[in-house]
Parts: sequence; C-alpha cells; structure tokens
Amino acid sequence: MKEKIKTALKRVFKSGAVSFWRNRWISTATILIMVITLGLITSLFLMSVVADTILGDLEEKVDISVYFKLETPENEILKVKTELEGISDVKSVEYVSRDMALAKFEESHQNNPLIIKSLQELGENPLEASLNIKANVIDEYESIASFLESPRFSGYVDTVNYRQNQKVIEKLSSILSTVRKSGFIAILILGFIAILVTFNTIRLTIYSMREEIGVMRLVGASNWYIRGPFIVEGVLHGAIASILTTIFFYPLIWFVSPKVSVFLAGIDLIGYFNANFWSIFFLQMFVGIFLGIVSSLIAMRRYLKI
Repeated sequence: MKEKIKTALKRVFKSGAVSFWRNRWISTATILIMVITLGLITSLFLMSVVADTILGDLEEKVDISVYFKLETPENEILKVKTELEGISDVKSVEYVSRDMALAKFEESHQNNPLIIKSLQELGENPLEASLNIKANVIDEYESIASFLESPRFSGYVDTVNYRQNQKVIEKLSSILSTVRKSGFIAILILGFIAILVTFNTIRLTIYSMREEIGVMRLVGASNWYIRGPFIVEGVLHGAIASILTTIFFYPLIWFVSPKVSVFLAGIDLIGYFNANFWSIFFLQMFVGIFLGIVSSLIAMRRYLKI
C-alpha cells in the first residue's frame, strides 16, 4: 500500500514537473511576475522595518511633563509618582526636583551669561519640580493627561504640557497608523495580482492538457491524481520565484543599505537582512508556495470539471 502511494506521488510530481517544463515560456512569465510581487512584498516589509525604527525613535522621544506648584512638598510629588507608576498605560516616570531642574537649566544656558546673571540676582530657584512621563503606546497620553488634570490634583499641579504637544502627538499617532495600514493594503493588492497571474497560467495548462485529462478519466484515475500535477506546478512557480527573489534581492539590499544609512543614521538594512536572512527567505518561500497553491486550487475549481 505504501509503495503504491509512493509510486503515485512520484508520478504526480513528475507529471507536474513535465507540465511545468512543457509550458516553460508561460511558466517563466508567471515566475517573473511572482518574483516582482515577492520582491515588492519584501521591499514593503523592509520599508515597514525602517518606518517602524524611525517612528519608534520619534515615539521614544515623546513624553508629557506635569509641573507642580512651588510650595508642593516633595513627598506629595513622590506619592503622585508612585500612583502613576501603578497605571498600566504608563511605561516610566522620572522625577525632576527643583534643584535638578535648575542644574539642567544652568547647564543648557551656560553660554548665555545674561540669563545666568538674572538667575543669580533672583536669589532663589524659580523652577518647578516635575514628573516626566512616558506611555507604553502613544495613544495613551490623552488618558494620562486627563488623569493628572482631574480636580483631586488641582492643589498641587500647576500645568500639564500635554495640551501644548497634543497636535504633535496626535500627528505622530496618525502617521504610525497610516504607514501600517498602507503597507498591509499594498501587500494584499500585490498578493492578489500574483494569484491572478498564476491562476491564468494554471488555466492555460488545464486547457492544453484537456485531452490527457479526458484519457485519465476514462481509465479511472482518481480526482487527486488528476488535480495533483496542477498543485505541483503551482508549488514550483512559488518555490522557484522565492529562490530567484532572494538571489536578486540580496545584492540590491547590499547596494542600497549604505545610501540609506547616510540619510537615516542608525538604520543598517544589510545588517538586518543578514541577521534575519533565513526568516525572510522562509517567509518568501511560504508566501510564494501559498500563492501558487491557492491560484492552482482556484483555477481547478473554476475550469477542471471532474
């Protein structure tokens, strides 16, 4: 029994390979389209990595600060800090005392003697203590700001600078959402194009083999035996396209990476590609074979009447 199944599988694979070679010009065109599609999908993936890195760096720099009235005792500020740290939306809270704020201010204005002299003439520290707050996700700053602006903190809190930064934070949040959605939509469109092209290839193969299929029906061949070669052909389209995409894509990344690094410091595309080579390769292979199989199944369902 096992020997029969093994022999049947060999025949199915051989039939699919023969069909693939017989229609090699159509197969070549299909593979090239799939190479372009997989290349664009991989490019979009790497672009999303670059975009996420840039936007992640920007997101990391975004925070809000709450400034406390000069007469607020330090222990009350630390209580607020502890309460904030207990909120799940909050990533970190940094306490900046009045003395620390003054030291930072003097350091940043050390080349401006007029400001330093004015501070000395005041004879006291005019700066307020503050808490610098980072959220886990940029969309959560609104709820944190609303929490700090509640009446229970009105006796201590002077200002929360979220409202001044609100437009910048909301714009960044919108860009993050748009980039991710656009990438996903583009991948869906490219995938549809690849399925459509492979679908037409399998359709032409079914048409060219219509007499052979008729003979197989007459001799009692099973449905899977008739369908199998077309699935094999779809798998070959996807697998070969995936390998060629990797072969063409690697030198392209090697060429582009230094130029990207010049404009976007800290982004090393070739380093990322090398570190994740096998993950990217197997992802391409999976997507290519998946597109090939899906295209074959759709074409068989539509045109192979058995």
